[in-house]
Amino acid sequence: MIIQLPGIRPEIAEQAIPDDERVWVPQAPGVWFRPLLLNTVTGSWCNLLRVRKSGVLSRHIHPSWVTGLVLKGAWRYLEHDWVAREGSFVYEPPGEIHTLVVDEQVGAQEMITFFNIHGAMVYLDEQGQVTGYEDVFSKIEMCRRHYEACGLGAAFVDAYVR
Repeated sequence: MIIQLPGIRPEIAEQAIPDDERVWVPQAPGVWFRPLLLNTVTGSWCNLLRVRKSGVLSRHIHPSWVTGLVLKGAWRYLEHDWVAREGSFVYEPPGEIHTLVVDEQVGAQEMITFFNIHGAMVYLDEQGQVTGYEDVFSKIEMCRRHYEACGLGAAFVDAYVR
């Protein structure tokens, strides 16, 4: 018997890498994310980021900490000399500007990384000016639009919202 407190949504337990390609939400050409948890209470989210292109993905900063675990492929930040390869754990401190790159230097055709993001992602140009942002609410809206358009229905994302 499962005892559930009022107002508490159930756990999420499912295959992280989905069989249905429609679950991957397009973020940019050659870049998708797969929501796993969209926590509106804490303003955080967990997702898989999948990249199937070479080049600079984004220059950004986080106001809070981020962790990542590389499941497939490799990536790097232009500002550092390390490469995050399959099995690598990455901790990103708040306030650090970094530029995510998947390129021939890392030799990956496809990259999939689990990210746990707290707060927001703030996108910056080369001069450090804000060009956009993502937070848990904008991620939810991206999912709703995509899932409606691909036939899963806008409410499909609700399974990941807490």
